[in-house]
Amino acid sequence: MVAAEGLIAASAGPRLGLIAQSYARLTGRSLPEPLWTAPCVILAHGTQDDPIFFYGNRLALELFETTAAAHIATPSRLSAEPVAREDRARLLAQVAARGFIDDYAGVRVSATGRRFRIERATVWNLLDADGAVHGQAATFSDWTEL
Repeated sequence: MVAAEGLIAASAGPRLGLIAQSYARLTGRSLPEPLWTAPCVILAHGTQDDPIFFYGNRLALELFETTAAAHIATPSRLSAEPVAREDRARLLAQVAARGFIDDYAGVRVSATGRRFRIERATVWNLLDADGAVHGQAATFSDWTEL
């Protein structure tokens, strides 16, 4: 798992620091440190037209049943079932407009097709000190297998 952590950190680069910094700035709360071993799922994607995950902590990789290498090559839209992607797109648009939301719930799908419902997720914009957006991130601790 050490190799996985290194690959994920390299993928995130300077955006890694923005995950916790933006969360604290926008929500007034702190994420558990270190992020990699936090007792909650933490994910982040970039700003591409079809955003690609650049971060997923240990628990995220386990829940989504994927490897670090596969995760950082995956469009984040694939974490939702095709029928739920329109709702997910609306959620991300709300986050872009508001900065964050902390009451998201929805069905997600692992790399192997296993479905689960996440609840009470916080989703936020990754902002640098100048307010430029570098992606979006999410964290949650509550999910139910479907």
